[in-house]
Amino acid sequence: MASSYAANKLMAFSLGSTPAVVTSDTCIAREILTSPHFASRPIKESAKQLMFSRAIGFAPDGPHWRMLRRIASTHLFAPKRILAHEGARQLECAAMLSGIAKEQSLQGYVQLRKHLQAASLNSIMEIVFGKRYNTTKHDNETKKLNEIVREGFELLGAFNWSDHLPWIKYFYDPFRIQERCVALVPRVNGLIKEIIKEHRHGNSNKSRDKCDFIDVLLSLDGEDTLDEDDMVAVLWEMIFRGTDTTALLTEWIMAELILNPKIQKTLHSELQNLASNGGFLTDADIAKSPYLEAVVKETLRLHPPGPLLSWARLSTADVHLSNGMIIPTNTTAMVNMWAITHDPKIWNDPLVFRPERFLGSVNNVDVRGSDLRLAPFGAGRRVCPGKNLGLATVSLWVAKLVQNFEWVEDCERPVDLSEELKLSCEMKKPLFAVGISRPN
Repeated sequence: MASSYAANKLMAFSLGSTPAVVTSDTCIAREILTSPHFASRPIKESAKQLMFSRAIGFAPDGPHWRMLRRIASTHLFAPKRILAHEGARQLECAAMLSGIAKEQSLQGYVQLRKHLQAASLNSIMEIVFGKRYNTTKHDNETKKLNEIVREGFELLGAFNWSDHLPWIKYFYDPFRIQERCVALVPRVNGLIKEIIKEHRHGNSNKSRDKCDFIDVLLSLDGEDTLDEDDMVAVLWEMIFRGTDTTALLTEWIMAELILNPKIQKTLHSELQNLASNGGFLTDADIAKSPYLEAVVKETLRLHPPGPLLSWARLSTADVHLSNGMIIPTNTTAMVNMWAITHDPKIWNDPLVFRPERFLGSVNNVDVRGSDLRLAPFGAGRRVCPGKNLGLATVSLWVAKLVQNFEWVEDCERPVDLSEELKLSCEMKKPLFAVGISRPN
């Protein structure tokens, strides 16, 4: 719509009583995302009811948010912490590969998403809670966890008219969002507070590298101390921000590799040359793979997880832009990252999957927020704090999947790249494929 009105730099519109602007221009996007007057986010009614207003993603800019950000970047997402959890991620990846091989043997094809989501959930639970769930046995605790996470995703991803017409919630709520939020919160509190209780009475002599995020939060003192309700909100959000995103991005990557077998072959060849320990790939090996990095970047470009940078920004003052336009206070601002990453003025053949566009120093694009041509994790103060952990996890999974299997299209269930926007932009139809085991 913005391009049809020649409004790529900035287009204003209203969602009910919510004034909003959207930009498809990298310069304006940088001004918005890095402005101190856009350091807060609008909070959805469902997010508020589900306690996220006290967590990193939705908490307004201020001392509380800065404290949470500092704790997360220092104790959960620091490079040393990511490295310390490599063993757990390798273990979870091995379990995923085993499950995939078993399903391929029994059925002759694999539905990848369920394996990726199970591995993703377990990885984040290990890092945050120090717990691993056996997703193949479907015990009561695992079932309860999965139900809570899926319900939360549905509620946060659903379009809710009361976010833009507050008075309507009193008589029109077709998806029963308010009722379902009220029902979900006690279940979340019960689950997480029980795990916190286990940690309070558990082993207090863990080494620093073995500590999970709950251990860290319980060890904080002084002005960094969080009360239990704030801890629940932070931990609950960590499950959300770390679960589906990595699984869905990996699914998009594998779909493109299946549709582009030459690219898959090139990637496999590079990974084989890098494997240093009897063919076992480590994070250190994977970090030396420029082609894998290019494949991940190209997938993020072609299928950005949040096409409108879903976590929008809210202006806290009138903002004067370099083009002379003014964005008024209390305006929701969004960046159309899909339009930017598909702009033929920026990218040659933008609809073609071509990882080679990111090879070489001249073509090096940093996806972590410094280059607005490709900023899938946002930029500025509100850039995703878990981006490095997410990229490390996705890179490991893709490397292991390609190293252990040759992936081809299932003729009866062909790859469909149709998109569906929920919390993230995901494949509308889950990916089915045939995984042919490679010789050791």
